Amino acid sequence: MYPLQSNMLTLAYENHNIIEDLDLNIPLYSITVLVGSNGCGKSTLLKSFARLLRPKQGAILLNGKDIHQQATALVAKKLSILPQSPVVPEGLTVYQLVRMGRYPHQNWLKQWSREDELKVNEALEQTQLLALRDRAVDSLSGGQRQRAWIAMTLAQDTDILLLDEPTTYLDLAHQIDILDLLFDLNKKHKKTIIMVLHDLNLACRYADHMIAVAQKTVYAQGRPTEILDAKTVKDVFGLNCLITEDPLFGTPLCIPYGKGQQQIKKNILSNLPSDEKD
Repeated sequence: MYPLQSNMLTLAYENHNIIEDLDLNIPLYSITVLVGSNGCGKSTLLKSFARLLRPKQGAILLNGKDIHQQATALVAKKLSILPQSPVVPEGLTVYQLVRMGRYPHQNWLKQWSREDELKVNEALEQTQLLALRDRAVDSLSGGQRQRAWIAMTLAQDTDILLLDEPTTYLDLAHQIDILDLLFDLNKKHKKTIIMVLHDLNLACRYADHMIAVAQKTVYAQGRPTEILDAKTVKDVFGLNCLITEDPLFGTPLCIPYGKGQQQIKKNILSNLPSDEKD
């Protein structure tokens, strides 16, 4: 069972196609990472999964049914999205922001309940924000703010999380902090996570399933160890590189080089075992 699928999907802005005739299956209970060059359609694809962009052609299937044929309230209880660089109203506290994640569960018959409060507190605890619940979001560090937004999506209590570049503008320590949090949510709470990442090496480290987007479609998909090689990086990013093994995690490690750095590549290759030089 695939929680999200696309069938002959074409996405466009006005008359300019961004994605064309794309068939895609997102594995259940996995971390799926979308990679590709700027402007290739990663964020556009994520928006279509969240029903924020209607297909020009084809369909997005949520649990086997056309997402645009399902009620908005029902979709909001199945998946949540964290867009790139969201803006929070000035003065809003962490608790108030996270509480907004419960709006899909409210209606004129069902007002704020004990269950709602429990879900908000669970989300604050999972993101280690209980001590900061009364702080204004705009007073937090970048990593803390990102945790607050993730807490809001967790309070929404969906099985599927969509995140567009969740580590943007964060230093390396905070990037690892956020990605470790998402890893725990996936492994401990069985969340299906689909996210866009720019750092190829971190994508390889955290992804169960990687999708490389290029030329308006999927260039390759599978486990990072199965699909990532120098040719893929060259075709997808237009970048020369050496792919070796991460000494800590055993995942692909991309060492990029420019046209003027051929000698550096030769020096690296001369120090590698013969079976890794290809």
